[in-house]
Order: sequence, then structure tokens, then C-alpha cells
Amino acid sequence: MNKVYLLLGSNEGMRETWLESAMELLQERCGNIALKSAIYETAAWGLEEQPDFLNMALCLSTDLSPASLLQQTQAIEQELGRQREVKWGQRTLDIDILFYNGEIIDMPGLRVPHPYVQERRFALVPLVEIAADLIHPVFHKTVKQLLDECSDPLEVRKKS
Repeated sequence: MNKVYLLLGSNEGMRETWLESAMELLQERCGNIALKSAIYETAAWGLEEQPDFLNMALCLSTDLSPASLLQQTQAIEQELGRQREVKWGQRTLDIDILFYNGEIIDMPGLRVPHPYVQERRFALVPLVEIAADLIHPVFHKTVKQLLDECSDPLEVRKKS
């Protein structure tokens, strides 16, 4: 069984509903959600002139390979209305694969650990809630250490 950490995000429409629907579909199609963080709200990162995001982290136990997991998460995003028109743009749902076991994966369309996780407070804060001692396989630091060193100035507020 593979242990995977995901980040869910939404900043369009019924944000909490998209996150709930994504969790239901992930549980149905990908594996058991072992842990989930609270929901956090933050300003958009990258392309800042858009609504605030809701984000949460999940730990998923799955039998899926990295490629199959990516295929399923992208299908769920699309099913829930995701449009990929603008990089870092507004979206109903975004599902990022942050970590897959302790593996380093570099394949077309998928890099794990997520290449920006250490730069994004909105990813690290919910991840620390459920896996503070998780070791980043490239930097050899815990996600808590990465959060402590993160220079991202965006405030991350617990919503629920």
C-alpha cells in the first residue's frame, strides 16, 4: 500500500463543496483517506488577482501507481469543472500530489515531491497539521522544518 500526501485547493464557486466532492471521489476511486487536515484560507499564490483559495491536505493509502493516481486526480478535477486555461489561474478544484511514499518521481506531467511545496505556506501549513515529521526526500528536512524556513509571506488562516 502506497502512502500519498495530496493538497486540495479551490477558489471558484462553491469552494467547500468542491473539496468535499473531491474527497468522496478520491475515497471511491483512489484509496482510503487516512488523515485530513482542517480547511485553510489564503490569498492566491502566483497569479494574485483572483479570489482566495481554500486548501487542505490529505494522506491517502492507495494501490495506484503514480501515473494511475495522476490520471485519476486529473479526471476528478475535470469532472468537477476544472478548466486548464491560465497557469495558476482560478479553478473549481486543484489536486496536487505532494509526496508519494518517500519516492522521487520525474515523469511527463508529474514531479514528486511537488517541486514548489517548500515555497508554499498554503501547502505546508495543512501538511504540517497531519504529517509534521514527514521527511522531504530531496531536502532531507521535515515538512515542519520546511515551514519554519518558508519565505512565503501569504497568511494562511484556519477556516474549519
